Order: sequence, then structure tokens, then C-alpha cells
Amino acid sequence: MPAAIGTAFVFTAAALAEIAGCFAFWAWLRQGKSVLWLGPGIASLLLFGYLLTLLPSPYAGRAYAAYGGIYITASLLWLWFAEGQKPDVWDVAGGGIAILAACIILFAPRTS
Repeated sequence: MPAAIGTAFVFTAAALAEIAGCFAFWAWLRQGKSVLWLGPGIASLLLFGYLLTLLPSPYAGRAYAAYGGIYITASLLWLWFAEGQKPDVWDVAGGGIAILAACIILFAPRTS
């Protein structure tokens, strides 16, 4: 599997795991859902942390910075598909800039 495809898969899986885990806490605290939502939420956040270790970067900070751009876009998709609120033009523009920034951070040629 080419590195870019593997990286995209890890980023996508990590974003889904993080957003689902955080949403479980949101649902419990803000929407009055059962405390039982926390079990899957915590498991999802643990999976998220593990997945970030799979990124092909020798430096955690660089991997996390690039992931931030992916997280922004994934959160906007969550907004649309899970919460039923379609992103507006400013959301789409911001998400596009975030993806571009993540690609620059991850795939720029480096000497070290």
C-alpha cells in the first residue's frame, strides 16, 4: 500500500475514533444520554491514541500538527452526517485550507 494511502487511512480512522469518543462525552454531558456512553467513548479515545502512533513521522509533534488539519475536516463531516447540519462555505473553505496545511506538513521534502 503506498505510504500516502496508508497515512490517509490512519488519519481517517484516528479522526473517526477521536470524534466518536469525544461525542460520547458530549452526548452524556450535554444531551443527557446514559453514563454508559462513556465506556465506548473511552475505548474509542484509546484507539485514537494508538492510531496516531502508526503515522509515518519520526516526530510526534509533526504527526499531531498534520493530524490537526485532518481532524478539522473530519469534524465538519461529522457535523454534516452525524448531526445533520450542513457545513457552510466558510466551513468548507477552512477545511480545505486545513487539508492543504496537513499535506504541506506531512509531505514536504525535508533534509532532517
